[in-house]
Amino acid sequence: MKYIYILQSINFTNKFYTDLTSDLKRRISEHNQGKSIHTNKHVPWKLKTYIAFSDEQKAFEFERYLKTSSGRAFTKKRL
Repeated sequence: MKYIYILQSINFTNKFYTDLTSDLKRRISEHNQGKSIHTNKHVPWKLKTYIAFSDEQKAFEFERYLKTSSGRAFTKKRL
């Protein structure tokens, strides 16, 4: 399974991060340990939502969409 996940910073509630992984628990732990240069400035993070895909290609396509301006608007409106 591939998981698209959206994190929200606990201290900076207007900061979100979207990514893709096959090991969700490990990846969230890495973000909260400051191991990602993209998220280490806004630690700690909480999991806002995730979506599981059995089709890897569809997961990549949906993640790419969520990172567009339209996808970010979708995320803000739906979450």
